[in-house]
Amino acid sequence: MAAATQQTALKGAPATGLASLIEAVKTRFVRHRVYRQTVNELSGLTNRELADLGLHRSMIRRLAMQAAEEHVAH
Repeated sequence: MAAATQQTALKGAPATGLASLIEAVKTRFVRHRVYRQTVNELSGLTNRELADLGLHRSMIRRLAMQAAEEHVAH
């Protein structure tokens, strides 16, 4: 009986690891998609439009990273 209980516990461990791996991959994919979308949208603006928003072109990647992190956190 003890062996059956032990085997059941061991069978559940890899599934938990696999589930967390899949969740991590999903999260990373969503983060990257939001990052790319933000970079593409801001890069499409002219320097004047960026200036009107109080932004400089050199800030785009950092802002995109922040947007992606905030999106995943919620």
